[in-house]
Amino acid sequence: MPSSSATPAVTTDTLAAFSDAWNRHDIDALMSFMTPDCIFQTAAGPDACGTRHVGTDAVRTAFAAAWATVPDAQWTNGVHFVHGDFGTSQWTFTGTAADGSRIETDGIDVFTFKDGKIHLKNVFRKARPNLPAAK
Repeated sequence: MPSSSATPAVTTDTLAAFSDAWNRHDIDALMSFMTPDCIFQTAAGPDACGTRHVGTDAVRTAFAAAWATVPDAQWTNGVHFVHGDFGTSQWTFTGTAADGSRIETDGIDVFTFKDGKIHLKNVFRKARPNLPAAK
């Protein structure tokens, strides 16, 4: 007999809420969207996949590092797509680098889902030089 408490599927509303948590810099909310064995692959790093972080502790640390590096980081213009256990979120990343230059670049997260949560967040971002500091 099927369970009446089936795991809800990830939807575009889920991805929009995940994006909102990024913009609030809310690490606890972000981690509530992730599976216990989650994986985060960054846009840059020494490997073909960028840098791969596995498990909640490693992913939590890597997520928080984004705000430590760019304290005013925002992901705007979100467009979300979900099909079964696969989804994407397109966005524009903005913020201020440590040297005062401005970051504005488009990117996309490619997700896989498991048990109604995000299992893999794989980031791809355009490589664009930073803009001059605002005057």
